[in-house]
Amino acid sequence: MDPYIFGFFALAYIVILIWGITKHKKTASAIIFFVILALIYDNAILAVGHLFGEGELLKNLSYGRFWLHAIFTPTLIIFSLFVMREANIQFAYKKWVAFSFGALWILAMIVEYFTELSGLELAPQESYGVLNYSTTEAASGPPLMILIVLVALLIAAIMLAWKRKWWWMLVGTIFMTIGSAFPIDIGSDAITNAFELFLIATLMWTAIHFSNDRAYKKF
Repeated sequence: MDPYIFGFFALAYIVILIWGITKHKKTASAIIFFVILALIYDNAILAVGHLFGEGELLKNLSYGRFWLHAIFTPTLIIFSLFVMREANIQFAYKKWVAFSFGALWILAMIVEYFTELSGLELAPQESYGVLNYSTTEAASGPPLMILIVLVALLIAAIMLAWKRKWWWMLVGTIFMTIGSAFPIDIGSDAITNAFELFLIATLMWTAIHFSNDRAYKKF
């Protein structure tokens, strides 16, 4: 069943990407497009892995999943800063805030490299019909990089809710935080990706909203 769920997620991300391309005014928050492209790839490989079978092809494609995740997911930290600026939140224009978000972005990539990518070894794994190559080390909770990203998203979401009465980014971030913190056993490994899909949908909606809101545009 999970291959079909991941296939649905890949298609859903394609729809979100098309929505963004057609509605977003191509301000700086469009950086989220790269995150979505990486997620399309990630979910597509999980969906069709069983069709490739075990071998070097699927293994190399799986390495791509880990590298794209490490490169593009931390850019959500920069996205958080950009979307606050597009909402004309003065807090986001302070130099120390820009420096802090930039430092968090760099920190997240460094942490991800040393905790996930350095010495990465992948082995075939099959679960709920999904065949993929995954790390041989057992996970012990949400990756540190994800926690850093969630902190940045939460700060921006709170500021948007407080200053602009825009709640959707906060709702999406809280849902994703809950989904990462409390594993849910429902006979599927796809549940976390469902929380992630909801988060990205709310982030895209947020980016579209403020890129089109000329009253707040300051770039």
